[in-house]
Amino acid sequence: MEVLGLICLFVTLLTLAITLTINARWLYQWDIGHLNLLDMTILSEKELLHNFDQLMRYLNTPWVTELKMTDFPVSTSGALHFYEVKKLFLLNYGLLIVTIGPSIWYLRRLVKQHRLWELIQPFRIAVVVPIVVAFLMAVNFDRFFIMFHGVFFNNDAWIFNPATDPIINVLPETFFLHCFILFFILLEIFLLLPVIIGKRALKKER
Repeated sequence: MEVLGLICLFVTLLTLAITLTINARWLYQWDIGHLNLLDMTILSEKELLHNFDQLMRYLNTPWVTELKMTDFPVSTSGALHFYEVKKLFLLNYGLLIVTIGPSIWYLRRLVKQHRLWELIQPFRIAVVVPIVVAFLMAVNFDRFFIMFHGVFFNNDAWIFNPATDPIINVLPETFFLHCFILFFILLEIFLLLPVIIGKRALKKER
């Protein structure tokens, strides 16, 4: 049960980092100016954000079954890709909800038995993994981006045609690079916290 609790804690922290990243509207709003996205469309920033919010509402909400954006048409291929992204979003939320309970139980058990120090070693190892993956991403993000889609999607619907899916013009690859950077930063923070907590608990016990 404790091994299961530890695994659930890993999954909780991972899915929490993903959740915060994919809902970082502020990051897209920052990139509108940083990447000059308004040069790629006739829309104002307010109108572009409205369409972005419509997209995110579709991706985040189970009962919204059809993707409609005010100013961007969606092709059949584009709709398929966004549907597959939606399923991944909902899977992430499901895992987060399912693992929170066991994670809390596991942490409370460690606190009660004065064993928080046991978090140090597994999370010290876990911290290394995102660093390695982030390094590979930094070396060649184009290749990393293609491999990422190859892992999570079994088709090429993610390769958008700007003529039929102009939304891709305002969702450049650099924006997704920034999303990955934010994700890895959040994940590293979340994985370091148990190490810090464990060390403090060990010091206190001694």
